[in-house]
Amino acid sequence: MDENEDAHIQLTRRAVLETGTATAALLFVGLPKDAFASDPPNVDTPPALTTVELRVNGRSHSLTLDARTSLLDALREHLALTGSKKGCDHGQCGACTVLLDGRRINSCLTLAAMHDAQSITTIEGLADGDALHPLQAAFIKHDGFQCGYCTSGQICSAAGMISESRAGMPSYVTEDLADAQPELTDSEIRERMSGNICRCAAYPNIVAAIKQAARLPK
Repeated sequence: MDENEDAHIQLTRRAVLETGTATAALLFVGLPKDAFASDPPNVDTPPALTTVELRVNGRSHSLTLDARTSLLDALREHLALTGSKKGCDHGQCGACTVLLDGRRINSCLTLAAMHDAQSITTIEGLADGDALHPLQAAFIKHDGFQCGYCTSGQICSAAGMISESRAGMPSYVTEDLADAQPELTDSEIRERMSGNICRCAAYPNIVAAIKQAARLPK
């Protein structure tokens, strides 16, 4: 290949710019006008609303909500029950735990509209007037908290867990599956409470508090 042939296949800066401009012009012609609008087209639609009757801590509340509202947001933002905390909002930390018909659930993972007329108990509803729930009293006695952010979820989860144990539900570490009511040993409590994270690492005191409350009569 001689120098003249080599010159023919070399790209110049001018050629690159001209080719790029031509390509952009062709793309411009082929795209819809909305693609070049300064503001995107208005595609907002009103959210679908639903009316739900929530029975929370023994009281009924009729709420009209966005159908996508989580139970946690309904409790916190619409009923001002802020004891249930929003930690991860992915069901991984347990700070939002409440009791639904006596069973513990992560309120951030369920929709409020799914629980019409069901009984919901939050940390605010555990005490009997000025008399603390046994778990609340035990957490205070054993200093089962530091910052307190996870405490409401820990206590609600423990209340549900103790009920599960008394009903004979085994855990992963239960040695005798035929045991009608497995003893709540330290390892049992840790396993059953493993869905509730304490970032302050107050776990030994939490276990001690739950063991004390679990020994009390039903």
